[in-house]
Amino acid sequence: MIINTFSYLWSAKAIDAIAELVDNGYKTFEVPVSSPHCWPDELPESERTAIKARLNQYGAKIRSLNAGGYDINLASPGANMRRKSIDHIKSVIELAADWGVPEVVISPGTRRPMISPSLENTYGWMYESLESLIPLAKQGGTRLLFENTPYCFTPTIQDLAGVVSTINDPSVKIVYDVANAAYIEEDPVASLREHHESIGLVHISDTGTDTWGHDPIGTGVIDWDGLGSVVRDTCGVNNVVLEIIREQNPVHEFAKAMQDLKNHGWELES
Repeated sequence: MIINTFSYLWSAKAIDAIAELVDNGYKTFEVPVSSPHCWPDELPESERTAIKARLNQYGAKIRSLNAGGYDINLASPGANMRRKSIDHIKSVIELAADWGVPEVVISPGTRRPMISPSLENTYGWMYESLESLIPLAKQGGTRLLFENTPYCFTPTIQDLAGVVSTINDPSVKIVYDVANAAYIEEDPVASLREHHESIGLVHISDTGTDTWGHDPIGTGVIDWDGLGSVVRDTCGVNNVVLEIIREQNPVHEFAKAMQDLKNHGWELES
């Protein structure tokens, strides 16, 4: 299973978080792109090379870089803001190429909550941005994964599956976050089963429907027995990212999560 280093966002650089997690038996990671944890503009070539060497030393690999969604907007009405967002994701794609990372997680974008631009225009701006990004991703040897996020204009799996179908390019898929889905009262088990061919990665954590969280296994509304079954039938645990977010003692939280998943019938390595 892939481990997301989000819990270390403010306490450690990504490579130092990975070092701690490797010492505790984990080998594959997703890294959120956020300063100071991991930010392309703050990583000169010499440091990128040194980090790559450390990853090789640890026998670790980064499966995906999450480019983030709060600071960028591929669907902004402002063309210069779309260009800034494209430039940021381009820098993440370049970092991914330097480290041999095969996937970059991106956000479709957002709309203003009051007097929103039309969905037709919003989709049009996003697709225009992708006309620049898809060739960059292919050139960098990466795949772009759209994440379902409650604050974006495409919060549901149906929305994102429609985007993937429209683009119809193997370089664009979905990362399906089950907590994000459950928070908006979408059924993650049924959705993963129906749309698994459009999904490249699955983010797992728990949540309630009153408060949006990325919480420990069994503390929210996720059906972990059912989800484990559909993961086994579709994408497999090697394409699942554990994204529980807890700043205090994340190593303990991850170990507990692994045991909790096993208790729900998940087939994980010891």
